[in-house]
Amino acid sequence: MEGKDSLRSSRTNLDICKGEHTMATSSGAPPAGPSRPRVPTPAKDTKPKPTKNNSTSARRLQRELAELTLDPPPNVSAGPKGDNLYEWVSTILGPKGTVYEGGVFFLDISFSTDYPFKPPKLVFKTRIYHCNINSQGHICLDVLKDQWSPALTISKVLLSVTSLLADCNPHDPLVGSIAQQYLSNREEHDKMARQWTKRFAT
Repeated sequence: MEGKDSLRSSRTNLDICKGEHTMATSSGAPPAGPSRPRVPTPAKDTKPKPTKNNSTSARRLQRELAELTLDPPPNVSAGPKGDNLYEWVSTILGPKGTVYEGGVFFLDISFSTDYPFKPPKLVFKTRIYHCNINSQGHICLDVLKDQWSPALTISKVLLSVTSLLADCNPHDPLVGSIAQQYLSNREEHDKMARQWTKRFAT
């Protein structure tokens, strides 16, 4: 009998808690009455625990950063934002002799903890008139997709992006209208590209 009475008491208490929760939700404020003391809970450690993956990627990124600092590619610079090794910013100077000459283009680079087994993500922050780079700054480049290899480095990727500025690929466009203009009216395309470079990148 005592066990049954205890069970009934527990259910009654549970129903009361449910009722209080319903009242608090429907009225937007807790019901009047003495508040229950809160039981302190131990603080959770939010710091990510080191794993084999992110330690491997961190070592790789540190090595690439050192190489990039000692021997940077022409017209390219890159490095971490503050202390975050997985978030970089890069600057690319518009190649000479192209419609982007004189422009300074900024990119954000994000690495995952699976790097170099997964490619980095590059996004143009400076607007650019280019058939392989859309208005959100996303880049259509094979080495950032199916042609990615762990043997590639961010230095080589940035060189590929620079080459894309010098020689676009209208047959695999991200912006079809610009690609069509490039193929059918190159003079007008180049005029627009120079105007955008002057307006947004200088």
